[in-house]
Amino acid sequence: MTIRLKALVAGCALSLLGASAFAQTLAPLNSDTETDRIEWSQLDAKFGAVPAAPADTRIGGVSKTLTNEYWRSLGEGYEAYAKKAGVEVVYQAAQSEGDQLGQLSIAENLISQGFAALLLSPQTDNNLQPALESAEAQGIPVVNVNDAVIPSVKHYVGNVQRDNGVRVAKWFLQNRPEGGKVAVIEGQAGVFAAGQRTKGFSETVVEGGKFQVVASVPGNWDRQVAYDAAATILQQNPDLVGFYANNDGMALGVVEAVKAAGLQDKVVVFGTDGISDAYASIRAGELTGTVDSFPVLTGEVAMEAALRLVGKQALPRVVSTPQALITKDNVEAYAVKGDALRAVLLKEAAK
Repeated sequence: MTIRLKALVAGCALSLLGASAFAQTLAPLNSDTETDRIEWSQLDAKFGAVPAAPADTRIGGVSKTLTNEYWRSLGEGYEAYAKKAGVEVVYQAAQSEGDQLGQLSIAENLISQGFAALLLSPQTDNNLQPALESAEAQGIPVVNVNDAVIPSVKHYVGNVQRDNGVRVAKWFLQNRPEGGKVAVIEGQAGVFAAGQRTKGFSETVVEGGKFQVVASVPGNWDRQVAYDAAATILQQNPDLVGFYANNDGMALGVVEAVKAAGLQDKVVVFGTDGISDAYASIRAGELTGTVDSFPVLTGEVAMEAALRLVGKQALPRVVSTPQALITKDNVEAYAVKGDALRAVLLKEAAK
């Protein structure tokens, strides 16, 4: 089994295709609230063993970018499960998280190569819609994998995005009961996850009236943009008590801005994703916490879902994957990998 990680640039835009009949009748997906769903830990109990795939089965994966550790880790999950199942996976990504046409071109190119199924992680909720329609027209199963959501997609694998922000907000409510001013560094506009994470935090943290969200600005998944935004917010609000960033790369940029302002003992910072640099920063006492969505496991679950679809199993529309708030208090418990981490998460799912 081989996996090829490539960052490609497209030279041209592709035309929109007509919507499929199924997509026309399927309600737009909200992956957080969709009732046709199953927890990742229940797949075996509900559907039994994954159907054996033909020896020449190839699965295609398209991600946002490989410059972000989260998406590289997702690919590691694809690779691990594909190796276990004896199938090949080709995993490609655009050069940056803003290269929407490049990502679309990659997806369309994979569709033309006869893959048995596709795993798509769109840059926005709409940029891979033409690829989805093209794949469906050819009978190729598509799984939308974290974190932008194509509204007409039939199958999605990922966590409850709103809960990322809710978990952080609850930490503030429990650990800073005196309240204060907080700010949000958002992800990219037009991405379901960014909106849901922001809403989850902003709507929850103000419960009780002790906290005030004084700023909520785009960071576009970019560490430097987040640093600059945080520096400005701190200048305008020197009494700020905390930040929530929609991903860890941005959160680490915020940490640097807080340190530059000499406020590391007063301002807490949380991110989302659970990348290794976030874990290291938590251990170092700089980043307060992150919401880990376990990308390697998510990749494994997504590949499992794809192979079940190839095997003609009728899965629910959403397969929900785990997440956990990581702080200095539990960082080592979740720092394990592979089967050890899966065992920890299965134990939690059984509670």
